[in-house]
Amino acid sequence: MAVYDLEEQEQISELKAWWARYGNAVTAGLLVAAVAVFGWQGWNWYQRNQAAQASGILAEVQKAASGHDAKTAAAKAGVLIEKFPGTTHAVLAVLMSARLQAEGGDVKTAKAQLGWAAENAGELELRDIARLRLANLLLDEKAYDEALKLLEREPAPTFSGRFHEMRGDIHAVQGKGAEAKKSYEAAIAQFDEVAKAAPAGAVDERQKAILQLKLESLGVGA
Repeated sequence: MAVYDLEEQEQISELKAWWARYGNAVTAGLLVAAVAVFGWQGWNWYQRNQAAQASGILAEVQKAASGHDAKTAAAKAGVLIEKFPGTTHAVLAVLMSARLQAEGGDVKTAKAQLGWAAENAGELELRDIARLRLANLLLDEKAYDEALKLLEREPAPTFSGRFHEMRGDIHAVQGKGAEAKKSYEAAIAQFDEVAKAAPAGAVDERQKAILQLKLESLGVGA
């Protein structure tokens, strides 16, 4: 039998009293912490599993795109929208599928897919890509006001020049030379700003040349 001196006995008594008072709370706290840890690990596993499944379906969309199989691409993109709507995989699949649908003449499906991406993509840049492509389809359909409305929301800085250019294209077709001129000039100014900050040779100067040609073709004076 262990023999304790008076000080040790007092410490043991204090510990017993403390445990009697707080032991249940400590046990509950440890249990909650354990559940939280296992819950976090389970959530991480779930997220990895979801990402793996979404990646597999995206690979099928990519394969369909390579084979110009618009029907399969649309079907697989639909699966991603239904099962994994909050993933980048779904948005990328939709963008690839929409291109195939438009090329195949199914503009209605392409517009629906791009509309979904423009509203649901988590990354602002992907939303902007979807808006630009959808605006281009609307331009082809001569739905000018609808296309311009789609471009009203401020894009990510990376796409600012492209949005100005698209507005210029729409105004030019509408015969609104002054508005088109303003948009093209804004696009050129944005290009120059990006080029100034970029490393030498990183910016394709042909893009600026195209903008200059569009501006000059308007025949609008200063």
